[in-house]
Amino acid sequence: MHASIATRLRQPLRAALAPLMAALVLAGCATAPSGLPEVATPARFKEAPTAQAAPREGQWTRAVPAESQPRGEWWRAFRDPILDSLVERAVRDEGGNTSIQQAVARVRQARALARITDADRSLQLGAGAGATRQQGLDRNQSNRPSTLVNAGLTASYELDLFGRLSRTSEAARLDAQQREALLQSTRLLVQAEVAQTYLALRAVDAERVLVRDNVEAYRDTLRLTQRRQQAGDVADLDVARVQTEVSATESDAIALDRRRAELEHALAVLTGEAPASFEIRPENWTTTLPSIPAGVPATVLTRRPDVAASQAAVLAAQARVGAAQAAYFPDISLTAGGGFASPEIGDLFKWSARSWGIGALLSLPILDGGRREAGVQNASGQLDEALADYRAQVLNAFKDVEDQLSAIRLLQQQAQVQQTAVDSARRATQLSDTRYRNGYISQLDLLDARRSELRNQRQALQVKAAQYQAAVGLVRALGGGWEAPASVGAAATPAERSSRS
Repeated sequence: MHASIATRLRQPLRAALAPLMAALVLAGCATAPSGLPEVATPARFKEAPTAQAAPREGQWTRAVPAESQPRGEWWRAFRDPILDSLVERAVRDEGGNTSIQQAVARVRQARALARITDADRSLQLGAGAGATRQQGLDRNQSNRPSTLVNAGLTASYELDLFGRLSRTSEAARLDAQQREALLQSTRLLVQAEVAQTYLALRAVDAERVLVRDNVEAYRDTLRLTQRRQQAGDVADLDVARVQTEVSATESDAIALDRRRAELEHALAVLTGEAPASFEIRPENWTTTLPSIPAGVPATVLTRRPDVAASQAAVLAAQARVGAAQAAYFPDISLTAGGGFASPEIGDLFKWSARSWGIGALLSLPILDGGRREAGVQNASGQLDEALADYRAQVLNAFKDVEDQLSAIRLLQQQAQVQQTAVDSARRATQLSDTRYRNGYISQLDLLDARRSELRNQRQALQVKAAQYQAAVGLVRALGGGWEAPASVGAAATPAERSSRS
């Protein structure tokens, strides 16, 4: 009789515990992904300098994170003291570029959030005191209201047996690392923008000198033409043509003045200063164009800050998947409290009024409407997005470097050809001027020669400016100078990559 009753009681109990056991089994089978995906990189770039040997088939190496490697003061390779000063003013701790200040603030926020998350893994200790006015419900006592005064300490600690808290804390720490990498990316971006804006300003300075020299040349031609018109050798039409060239060239010079003012104002903002108090005097363009050495390894891309940020985002997403999967396990909390309680405040701290208690709480939802499953799916979706972003960052990094390397190579060829065109146009102008003064050619021939020379000289300056911009662009694409990090080329395990990140 008793056995049959016990059997009937155990059957509903087993049915009630079945979902719990299934949840625990599923949680035990669930494992969070770990480590970064393998990214194979070519040992050399396709658009490398010609002195570099072409990569052989199968010449690939594993990319090892090297975002902590120093990027150096790459701008000093241009050997321009004014550029050095501008970059230092932009990245200084006090003041400086506002984008860097914003990135620094985001890093502080991320670090604070990481500390807040870590606090959940620590012992929680609190103190409290209170007074309760209540009416007794015990029929053996009077129904008169009574007062209970209490004071004491409480302590609680959650056992992280299944890694939910540790994975959440790890994700927050990796978020902070991502912000730190983005801060480095912002610094590099600001340095590159300062260099490119300054070099563009110097290119405009050189073009202004060239255009104004041509204005003076046209004015000399205008004076000569006016004298010849007064002598009756040429018609008023010739004077009008030269005056047109003088005014048109002066208009170009004024447009360059406007462009220079805009670049100077942009530099002021990049350095965190007001344009009204900022000035860069026009000077000759003496900045050195750095030469790119042959043999730049593709593994230098591992120190790019945006790639490092994507790596940290992938590892953080993996940790969040593990935290979501740990929700299938029960939460176990230990609690303890101790203090004093007394109906009289004068007796509150007497030894006889002491009270204490300890406890343990285990909680696990049985039916949650699919909340935990949706949480795992959401975390997995975020991980897939982070992986896709990481691959995209790596591919874009290769594209950026190849673009700049090809630009440097082709611009060098273009500069040589363009210089030949400048020399030929200058020679043609000299011959045309001599022949015009001796009356062998018309004024239109001379004006055409001058326009051709000016056009080719300005084109040569633009090609030169593009070479400097490409050099800075390559630095930006490589994540710093083109020296290889010390740790590149060596293989690393996923655990080592995770610890570095």
